[in-house]
Amino acid sequence: MMNLDDTQKKEVAAWLAAGLKLSEIQNRLASQFGLQMTYMDVRLLADDLRLMPKDVEATKPPAPVGDQATAAPDTKRAVESVESQPKTGEPLCGAGGVSVTVDQLAKPGAVVSGKVTFSDGQSSEWYLDELNRLGIVPKQPGYRPSASDVQQFQMALQEALSKY
Repeated sequence: MMNLDDTQKKEVAAWLAAGLKLSEIQNRLASQFGLQMTYMDVRLLADDLRLMPKDVEATKPPAPVGDQATAAPDTKRAVESVESQPKTGEPLCGAGGVSVTVDQLAKPGAVVSGKVTFSDGQSSEWYLDELNRLGIVPKQPGYRPSASDVQQFQMALQEALSKY
């Protein structure tokens, strides 16, 4: 990676703060300073400056319903216990019109999976992957449950998994 002087580093930091994407910064480095850098070099430069470019944040996985911060600390133990218990497929929990079922056999790529019916009658499949990420796959394309339904779903799922 090419070394930049302090003035150039400040300029790159200003570009990052202004919201420029790494590819735009790469082009500006070439046009304004005559520095030919690879995209990875620019990414490492941004990391050295302790700044997070906007386009890197956009590459996160799309819209999981919950994350590890909201998941119960003992979810992994609950999931391991779910795998060893017989599953009935019957609705396990209905919190405020949200009902959750657990599949007898988890979907490929999931540790545990099932179905959820939200208070508006829309249904989706849900899954918990090996990284403890929770996601939903709605039957109706583009459907997004309300925030209160998502919260009720998470609580219902936690309760359902704790029964195993």
